[in-house]
Amino acid sequence: MPPKQTLDKVTWQWAESTDPNNIKLEHVRTAYRLNVKPCKPGSCRRNCKTNPYCLNAIGERSWFTERNDDSWHDIEDPNEQRRADNTYAGLKNLGATCYVNTFLQLWFHNPIIRTAIYKFREQDPPLTEKEIEVWLPSSIGGHLQALFASLEFTKRASVDPDSFITHLGLDAGQQQDAQEFSKLFLCLLEDALSQQDVSVRNVIQQQFRGDYAYVTTCSKCGNSSERLSEFYELDLNIRGHKTLEESILDFLGEEKLDGDNQYMCSHCSSKQNAKRAIQLKNLPPVLNLQLLRFVFDKKSGHKKKLNSFIQFPEVLDMGKILEKSKSKAGNQKSDDKEGTSSNEQCSSSSAEQSSSVYQNGNNIYDLKAVLIHRGPTAYSGHYTAHIKKNDVWYKFNDEEVEKMKGSNLHLGMEDDLQEGSVKQKGSCPKGYYSSRNAYMLVYEVRTNDSNEPNGKQKELSVNASELLPYHVMEYVTGIMRVLNSG
Repeated sequence: MPPKQTLDKVTWQWAESTDPNNIKLEHVRTAYRLNVKPCKPGSCRRNCKTNPYCLNAIGERSWFTERNDDSWHDIEDPNEQRRADNTYAGLKNLGATCYVNTFLQLWFHNPIIRTAIYKFREQDPPLTEKEIEVWLPSSIGGHLQALFASLEFTKRASVDPDSFITHLGLDAGQQQDAQEFSKLFLCLLEDALSQQDVSVRNVIQQQFRGDYAYVTTCSKCGNSSERLSEFYELDLNIRGHKTLEESILDFLGEEKLDGDNQYMCSHCSSKQNAKRAIQLKNLPPVLNLQLLRFVFDKKSGHKKKLNSFIQFPEVLDMGKILEKSKSKAGNQKSDDKEGTSSNEQCSSSSAEQSSSVYQNGNNIYDLKAVLIHRGPTAYSGHYTAHIKKNDVWYKFNDEEVEKMKGSNLHLGMEDDLQEGSVKQKGSCPKGYYSSRNAYMLVYEVRTNDSNEPNGKQKELSVNASELLPYHVMEYVTGIMRVLNSG
C-alpha cells in the first residue's frame, strides 16, 4: 500500500476541482477512505494508518494469549479505599502538593476556623433549583467549604483537592515555600471573610493575630519610643539555639543601634546610640511559631535547610519566658547612667507585658500541632502534619492518616533521615519533644474552664449540616454519591 502522505494527496484531489457547494457524500467517503475493504485478520504487522477498517495490532495479542491468574490479585480492593470508622480522611497528593495538604488539615481541624468556613456565603439571594444543579464553587471560601465538607462526610479514605489547587493557580508538580504559602493564604482567607457576616468577619484576626511593639531606647537620655505592629505568626531564628525558649528569648532580645545605624532621638534632637527590642503586647488564642529552618545561603545564592535539633515543650508557659526576657532586659539597663525617669516608664511597660499578655490573663499554651519537613534541602522532601485531637495525636501524611498510640506525640522516623544524626539529639526532658525537621509549631491557649495540669479540654462540636448552605450540601452529596458507590 502507498505511504499515507501519498494516499492523502490522492483521496483529497477532488477538493481542488469541486465547488464547496457541490460536495457530496461520495466525496467525504473518498476523503476518509470509507470505501476501502477491511484488512484480513493477521495480515498486518502494524495497524494500518491508511485503512480505518484495519483491526490488526490493536492489542489483541494480550487478550488471546494465556493470562496469568496472579495478575488479578494486583487489582485494589475497593474496601481498602474506604474510610475506617472513627478516623479522619486524608488528602491526595497531586504531585508536589503535600505542603498544601498539611495546612488544609491544620485549618480543617480547628473547629472555629471550620465553623467560619461553613458559614461563608458566596451568594446572598437563594439559588433556583436549576442553579443548584449546576453550581460550582468560584471563590476561596466556596472551594474550602466544599473541600472541608468532603473531608467530613466522605466514606473514602482520602479526598481529592484538585479543584482547590487549580483555583489558587498552584503548580501541582512544583513544591513551593510552605512558610510563605501559610502567610499568603491566611491573608487571602482573611480578605474573603472580611465581607461576610459579623459572626465570622474577624475570625482570622481573633484566632491568630497578636500585637507587639518595637521599643527603641536612647542610650544617652533613656527616652523610649514604640512602633506598634501586628503578627499572625512569630518567625523564630533557630540557628545556634537548642530549645524553643532560647529562640523566643532571642526574638525578644535587644539589638544595638550604633555607627551608621544610630537612632534619631526626638528628645536629644540628634542621632544617638540606642537599643531596640520587641515587646509583646497581646498574644492570640492560637500561637503559630515558624521555625526558620530554610535560610538564605550567600555562597550558593539559594535557600538551605538547617537540620539542627530543637527542643519544644508540650506546655508552653509564655509568662515565664516573658519574665526571663524582662529580667534580662533589666540587667542590661542597669548599666545605663542616665534617663532614670524614662527607664522607670520602660520598666513598667515590661512589667505589664509579663503579667497579662493574653487578653484573658492566661499565658499557658498547649501544643496542638507540629508540621514536619523531611528532606535534606529546602527544594525537595516531604511534608507531614501531626495534629492533636481530643488528647490523641494523629499523623496526616497525604492519603494516610495514622492514630498515635497513647497520649504522647511520636515522631518516629521523622528525624532519622541520615545515619548518625540521632547522636546529635541528646537527652530530652520529660514533657518535651525534640526534632530537627519540625518547621512550624502550633500552640493553643489553655482556657479558664480547663486549667488542669495536662491541659485537657473538650473540642468544640461543629454541626456542618446546619451551617453549610443547601447548594453546597447538594454539591458535596452528589460528589460523595459517585465516589462512595465505587
